[in-house]
Amino acid sequence: MSAMPHDLPWDHTVALMADPYRYLSRRSLALGSDVFESRLLLRRTICMTGPEAVALFYDRQRFQREGAAPEPLRATLFGKGAVQGLDGEAHRWRKSLFMRVVDADRVDELLHTVGQHWELAAQRWSGGPSFPLYHALHPMLTQAVCEWAGVPVPQEDLPRRSEQLTALFDQAAAPGLGHFRSRRARSQIESWLSRLIDHVRAGHVEVAENKALYAVAWFRDEDGKLLAPSIAAVELANLLRPTVAVSVFIVFVAHALQAHPHCREALAGSDNAWLDAFVQEVRRWYPFFPAVVALVREDFEWRGLRFARGRRAMLDLYGTNHDPRSWERPDAFLPERFLPRAPTPFDFVPQGGADAATHHRCPGEGITIALMRQAARFLGQRLRYSLPAQDLSIDFGRLPALPRDRMILGDIRLSA
Repeated sequence: MSAMPHDLPWDHTVALMADPYRYLSRRSLALGSDVFESRLLLRRTICMTGPEAVALFYDRQRFQREGAAPEPLRATLFGKGAVQGLDGEAHRWRKSLFMRVVDADRVDELLHTVGQHWELAAQRWSGGPSFPLYHALHPMLTQAVCEWAGVPVPQEDLPRRSEQLTALFDQAAAPGLGHFRSRRARSQIESWLSRLIDHVRAGHVEVAENKALYAVAWFRDEDGKLLAPSIAAVELANLLRPTVAVSVFIVFVAHALQAHPHCREALAGSDNAWLDAFVQEVRRWYPFFPAVVALVREDFEWRGLRFARGRRAMLDLYGTNHDPRSWERPDAFLPERFLPRAPTPFDFVPQGGADAATHHRCPGEGITIALMRQAARFLGQRLRYSLPAQDLSIDFGRLPALPRDRMILGDIRLSA
């Protein structure tokens, strides 16, 4: 058995947080191994990158998610007691709730609702001052996803709820007060949604059976019991939050259209295959989730390397999407690469690997792709705008990464 390559002995959390998307792949290259051990967040951590490592990481006999996520993530992005921290039958059963809520018909309903709000927002923006697209998307997507889910949000409450849902993903990894704002937002969102669940169950709030609010309120876990209102609130928040978080990818769609004008010209046609390829390349090339974590379930050996029970493992998503063994010219933006090939669940992992229905890959991936397709069409064909002078470079030091000036648009007008 070979010794696992080790990073230098001190804690590397500061270096990871300074470059969260590229740190793992760069250290892997420096150490000459897809698997190495480092010390991160004060714990010995097995770092993994590349498609073969992804396949290993999603082996449920060898890795578990229960207890793996660092407490700061559970307290902000995921919520405590969420499906992301479950394993085995409990995970499969809870995951079935999400898969039902995001089936094809309901995704179509969400697209229709978001499309209406794109039109309304564009009318408000038309003739007005320049604005950062990233910030403008949050209330629009919040209102749309809450309407779709059957969650009532009075107009006067929309700015507050939008700010809270955004803080769950935008401030979770922020330093200092930003992280604590994310924690406070998680508490506020869950208190609001827990009361709403109670009101639905008591018959004080009517909601249609095809709405996500109804599905969550009346979902029974594998033990046949309704979810505790606090847990139901966590999962309902985790159905609302991802749609608002697609604002990150929509900004990257706008960024790609600016950086690669030929893509805008190609979108002017009706070639759905090219549109799909463009969206997939945005998801591959731009940073979204940097990594995911798990725990080694039992001692095992792989490629002559020993994996110790209980050791935290961190899988490099961004680096895998740029792995030169899987992708020709991985640092070039080439939508056409997706025309002759279908992505695999182990080399294309912007939202996790393996199968979404049975593993820990994000169940909202289909919604993400659909909303990005819609945004690409709207930004490329329906909306006319200019880009004032700004910094379009990507800030890889923040989570989530974004253009430094958040993609400022001006001179908004709608095409005929």
